[in-house]
Amino acid sequence: MTDAEQRRSRELGIEFGELSEKLASHEYRATKAELVSEYGERTLRLPGGETTFAETLSPYDADESFASAGEVRRAVVTTVGSDAVGRERYSDRGIGNRLDEDDESV
Repeated sequence: MTDAEQRRSRELGIEFGELSEKLASHEYRATKAELVSEYGERTLRLPGGETTFAETLSPYDADESFASAGEVRRAVVTTVGSDAVGRERYSDRGIGNRLDEDDESV
C-alpha cells in the first residue's frame, strides 16, 4: 500500500485498511444490510483496539440507505466516537497557554 493509499484508509483515528477501497468501489445507494452482508466481518483498527464493520453500523436500521462511501465512512466515524480518539485529554501543544500566564508583555 502506498503512502497516499494508507492516508486514504485512515480517518480520524480509524484505520479502514482494505475496506476503504471496497467501500469506494461499491455501487450506491446501498442499505446497511447489504453493506454488512458484504463487508461486516472486516476489521477496523482503533487506537485502543479493533472492532468489526458490522459492530460499528449496529445502531443503524437494516434498511438505512447510504448514497456514497463518504456517507458510510461518516456513519462509522460517528458511531465509533471517542473509541477512535486515543489518549483522552492529550495535547502535543505544550502544557500551558501563554494567555493564562501572568505575562505583562501581553
